[in-house]
Amino acid sequence: MNNTAKYISELLYRYECVIMPGFGAFLTRRQPATIHESTNAFYPPQKLISFNSQLQNNDGLLANYIASAENISYTDAVAKIQRYVLSLKEKMAQGQRIELDKIGSLFTSVENTLQFEPSQEVNYLSEAFGLYSFASPEINREVEIAREVYKKEVEAIEEVTPLTFTPEKRRERPYLQYAAVAAIVLGIGGFFGLKQISDNTVSYNNQEWQKANQEIENRIQEATFEISNPLPTISLNIVKEEQNTTTTSTNESIEVLSGKYHIVAGAFRIESNANKKVESLKAQGFNARLIGVNKYGLHQVVYETYENRSEALQALRKIKNQESPKAWLFIQEN
Repeated sequence: MNNTAKYISELLYRYECVIMPGFGAFLTRRQPATIHESTNAFYPPQKLISFNSQLQNNDGLLANYIASAENISYTDAVAKIQRYVLSLKEKMAQGQRIELDKIGSLFTSVENTLQFEPSQEVNYLSEAFGLYSFASPEINREVEIAREVYKKEVEAIEEVTPLTFTPEKRRERPYLQYAAVAAIVLGIGGFFGLKQISDNTVSYNNQEWQKANQEIENRIQEATFEISNPLPTISLNIVKEEQNTTTTSTNESIEVLSGKYHIVAGAFRIESNANKKVESLKAQGFNARLIGVNKYGLHQVVYETYENRSEALQALRKIKNQESPKAWLFIQEN
């Protein structure tokens, strides 16, 4: 029994060209994964097989492989290949169609030219082992529209709630967590149940999203913060800049330090909490003060204010090491 075709098939997994001396060469070419648009069929990456009758010189690959597999000499392996090639040519001369198992078919056309038809049964690309072609059901256009609607609503919620919590300890607000979890569950449920969405369901979900958004906003407005423990005291050798005093709308006198480099201690939604933070820092020896409200509506408290950038950076490093690693430098532009 001649197993030459079997050995060629085994070599095609590892090599791009396998020559059968005196007959021709079987070539492989990589093809990426493809999707057939009309049938929605997915085809994994594979090696396509072709045949070139011009490449007939013995490169030793096939003969050496047969000699090793059958434990025979190289000369005997070459002779075995020659006998197999002779039998193939005789059959083709008689007009027979030759089937090479797992490789393809060889036959002579009406123009008396050698033709090759590759087999589709085997994928010789080892990286694609275990992958098979399959047909995917067509995605409903309504599902795609609903997915885009949910995506935009989630992005809108993220944009309207940019809260930054400062290092001070705060009371637990579990209902905020529950509201966030509820929003995520609604989103996930929307994605996995898209195939059953109707116009009425979409309308109902929109109403529920609006209620959830309003509930989150109400809870955020009610959130408060408190300082339960005083911060540790440190000593800083900082030269105070020339100070002025001004009067606020409530006739309270606060210090206004010149300079645009501020070391921020935190930001608070409730102004009374911000004032408590200022008093606590002043008790520790800092020139703490409020520098206004940021774009999120939070009252910003700073440890110190400097005119010189290098002095501000030096003080910031010391505060981050000894006070709070979350302190940061804010440069106020005029």
